[in-house]
Amino acid sequence: MNFFEQQAKARSTSSRLVVLFALAVVGIVLAVDLAVAVFLGVHWGVLGFTTLVTLAVIGLGSLYRMASLRGGGDAVALQFGGVPVPEETSDRNLRRLRNVVEEIAIASGVPVPKLYVLEDEAAINAFAAGYSPSDAAIAVTRGALDRLNRDELQGVIAHEFSHVLNGDMRLNIRLIGVLFGILMISLIGRKILWLGGGRSRNGAAVMVAALVALAVGSIGLLFGRMIKASVSRTRERLADASAVQFTRQTSGLAGALKKIAGLPAGARLNDRADAEEASHMLFGDGVGFSGLFATHPPLLERIQALEPSFRADQLEHLRVQWMVAAPAGLEEDVRLGLDSQAGGLPARDARINVTPPMVAAQVATPEPGDYLRADAIARSMPASLRALAQSRETVVPLLLGLLLDADDAIRTRQATEASARLGHAVADAATALQRGELAGLHPMLRLPLVAIAFPVLRRRPRPELESILDTVHAMVHCDGRVSLFEYCMARLLEVQLRESLDPRRHARFGRRKPGSVREEFATLLAVVAQAGNPSDRAEAQRAYLAGLQRVLPRDHLPYAPPADGVLALDDVWPALDGLEPLAKQMMVEAVTAAASHDGRISVAEAELLRTICAVLHCPLPPMLEHG
Repeated sequence: MNFFEQQAKARSTSSRLVVLFALAVVGIVLAVDLAVAVFLGVHWGVLGFTTLVTLAVIGLGSLYRMASLRGGGDAVALQFGGVPVPEETSDRNLRRLRNVVEEIAIASGVPVPKLYVLEDEAAINAFAAGYSPSDAAIAVTRGALDRLNRDELQGVIAHEFSHVLNGDMRLNIRLIGVLFGILMISLIGRKILWLGGGRSRNGAAVMVAALVALAVGSIGLLFGRMIKASVSRTRERLADASAVQFTRQTSGLAGALKKIAGLPAGARLNDRADAEEASHMLFGDGVGFSGLFATHPPLLERIQALEPSFRADQLEHLRVQWMVAAPAGLEEDVRLGLDSQAGGLPARDARINVTPPMVAAQVATPEPGDYLRADAIARSMPASLRALAQSRETVVPLLLGLLLDADDAIRTRQATEASARLGHAVADAATALQRGELAGLHPMLRLPLVAIAFPVLRRRPRPELESILDTVHAMVHCDGRVSLFEYCMARLLEVQLRESLDPRRHARFGRRKPGSVREEFATLLAVVAQAGNPSDRAEAQRAYLAGLQRVLPRDHLPYAPPADGVLALDDVWPALDGLEPLAKQMMVEAVTAAASHDGRISVAEAELLRTICAVLHCPLPPMLEHG
């Protein structure tokens, strides 16, 4: 399942949504004009005015709803009743949820999303919301936490991560905003009927107008449900398939679907209005629509896609069994002995075998080995550091401690920069961590530690985040040189925090072709080639040409390493991020070819490759396949 192809399909789905919305608007306008013509006769001036008013109501309704969701994933989760999962909790279900999400995030190469729980919902359901991975929020119901075992919860979360990675989240948010507009006529009619108009002199006419608005609005409701169903069903099948590809086991996801089908609460949410508006985002059908309006394939069909031999009578047997004793997820974990098996981290000086197609195939598509390595990373990470990354008070000193240099003189200058901006206490705490818990930390644990810290960090107020980013920038540049790790960490923080602060600004698919970014491509490849061969210009040139051959084989762009090294990348990101999805696949293969022209790359080069992919929204697992 190719990430870049799915991104391209998501972009085409967005275009199809615009067409469907336009057809719905035309249908509503014609229905309103017809109603006016029936009651008032055909007067072209009146009909023109009615058309303009109808369009204004629909347009303003959509703009209002989209503005209410401009906060991205957090705004959506909170509006639908989500309660943030605290950093420190004694709830075993919440701790298990956090561990599963962090494991999948590390394996997927994306920032850890913020977590919410729908506490009042006994049904088994979940959704992912946001404009980009940096802005993502995942919400699960209390029923899912209580009833699902670890494998089943992992399957549900992997399903939601598919929506995060494949661009479905931004489409889903836009769908909420767009559909609210075409429902406005119906909402207005319903509101007038609720308030009543019988006391006024024209009360009867007002009530008739409200009934007409409600009837005409039902056309919008009909179109809205059809649009959601047509867009959602295909994406849900893809998310199921992606979840299996992520976890490489079908039993977890299939078990969750069986529990939805077999338990009385199912997936149906209590608040029907909220459930209908968010129905296309949910893991399971939260409303109960079927046929033409169904936003999800039938449960039995979804289960049989995972377990072809499963039969309807087996589902009935499970219903009877669970009527006697409802399943408890944590108890099943103990009984089944569900636990991850850790692998080992590579040596610090390991060299990794890769090929360009292999790396492109791994983008947003974690393999079983990636999950084992993600588990190895989580288990190898000291519990004290994990706790520091998840604490609001200690997360900033931890991140700054990762940037402190081993050289005493440079470290002193960095601490001075931190003190000037964030205070002596923060700088002293960072220095203590660098000399203590962070001393000897394996290089492969650094960026995953930053990913775990991200949800806590992004909750800070905007002015404080600006100060933190300014401090990181000053510490990285205070010694006049920037290492690969310093650049990678600083750039990832910059991109991810900026996107979380202004999510809608980054919610778009690129459309540029490779030929329009030739100079940016050349700069990127030159930096990668130079970083991998700093003391051998001839070898670096061969690496550069190996990458250029992948993406611009007919162009003759001479190798010219930038004087400012890796910092030259700052100028190329906007143009390269604007590439269309399939062009980004070519770019990932080209960068990999440059980094691995001898067939192998170092751990430091792998970090740079992962940073390039992350900045350009092509998330890569934390360790490539190695041999």
